[in-house]
This record gives sequence, structure tokens and C-alpha cells, in this order.
Amino acid sequence: MKGLNIAFLLIISVLFIAGCSSSSNGTTEDGKKVITVAISDEVNPPFLYADDNNEPIGYDMDYLKEVEKKLEDYHFEYVWGEEEANLVGVDTGKYDFAINWFFKNPEREEKFLYPEQEFGYSLTSLVTQPDREDIKTLEDMVGKKLAPMSPSGGLRTILNSYNKNNPDEQIDIESIEFPSNADNLERVNDGKDDAMFINVTTFNAVQKELDLNLKVAGIVSKEPVYAVFNKEHTELAKEFDEVTKELIEDGTLPDLAEKWFEVNFFENLDYINEENYKFNP
Repeated sequence: MKGLNIAFLLIISVLFIAGCSSSSNGTTEDGKKVITVAISDEVNPPFLYADDNNEPIGYDMDYLKEVEKKLEDYHFEYVWGEEEANLVGVDTGKYDFAINWFFKNPEREEKFLYPEQEFGYSLTSLVTQPDREDIKTLEDMVGKKLAPMSPSGGLRTILNSYNKNNPDEQIDIESIEFPSNADNLERVNDGKDDAMFINVTTFNAVQKELDLNLKVAGIVSKEPVYAVFNKEHTELAKEFDEVTKELIEDGTLPDLAEKWFEVNFFENLDYINEENYKFNP
């Protein structure tokens, strides 16, 4: 019996090594190079979320499908994971790149390779009570009460930059650790604050649950979003740049923006704000 156990373990070991060898080859049966893509399980519709079968869908996935069509030598395989773990995996080479709605910041640029071309935009907005006509831009928030926000993060960076560039017209920003989007929107709904600064997609997701008497008063900025690559993948990032530019120029990505966001966010802010009714069904 002991001899049989040893033989069994030897067979399993051989199969495991053979499996590892096949995996490390990194190619499909038809010779395409396998690219492992980390996608965030902290879903953010309509950029990225899961359908009823836990399959990833959204703007990000449609974009990647179009890229994969053009990069015929590659095959993309997707792995769900917690966002920070995904980024660690990209940094260590476990994953080739990660996608979500990643902004550029100095800390991440030290660790990761960003393509030059963004593949989309996150729209930031001011949300108010529906009868407020005096708030549409950040300039309108001078002297008014903004809902409290985190001392760090992308939205705070935008406001800090505004205050730096407008020393005589500062927006008063109340800081709070781990602010709740739902609580802040309820503060605006109850009249405790004049407005909340929030991404449109985040507002839509929370509003779907709360159904408060609020509106998107104005789109304030469009922040470019990127996939982030392992630093060694300079050629892959360059190919992504070329393909992404083609997809913008031929209208594919603008059409996908209309499909998922109901607005072409590749247009300028004036156009996007003219289409603002689409954010207030």
C-alpha cells in the first residue's frame, strides 16, 4: 500500500509539473500570447460590473473586446480580484495589467506603466436639490456649503487644485475620514449642505437605492481613466495606445460611451452639460 501511495504521488507530481509548464508557456493552442487582466470586484457600473452569471460586463469590457480584436496576436484572460490586490499583482508581474477607472497620480506612476491615451473619462458633478439653479460649476460653490469629503483621493485632488488656482475664490472643504456617499446625499436632500461633489456614476448607483429628490446640477470635469500595466510591458502599452486612438477616431469608443453612459464623454464639457438631461431621468 505504501508503494502504491508513493507511485500515486509521483504521478500527481508529474501532472502538476506538466500543468505548470503548459501554463508558463503563456500561449493558446492557436499560438496567441495569453495576457492576464485583473478586473476589480469592487464593481463600478457602467464601467465594470457582473451579470447574473458573474461574467464581467460594461464599458471596460466592451473596450477590451475591441482591443483584442485588433491585437490579433493576444488572447485576454480575466481574473476578478480586490483592487489593491490587483495592483500588487500587476506590480509583481502576476498580472499583465489591471483595468478599472484608474486616474493618474504620482504614487501610481512610480509603480506602474500608464499608456499615453486614456480609454474613457470619469465625469465629476455637483448634485443639488432640484430647485437649485444657482449651482452649476465649482465657482458657484464659493461661499456655499459643500458636503464633507475625504482628505485624500481623486475628488479631493480636483478641489485642492481649484483652490490653488483660485486663491481669492476658495471653496470651503470640510474633511472627514471615510465619508458615506449615502449620508452625504441625504444631507443635501435635507438642506444641511448646498451640494455634493461626486462622480456621476457613483451618484447614479446610490440614487438607485435611495431615490432622493436630487439632481445632477452640472458636470464639473472629465477625468481621464486608464488601464495600468506592469512596468516591463512597454510594447503592450504602446500597442494599446495605438489601438485606443484608432477606436476613438473611428467612432467605436464614442459609440460605446453613448451605449453605457448615454453621453459621448469624448466631447467637451459644454457639449456634455448640454446633454445633462440624460443624467436626470
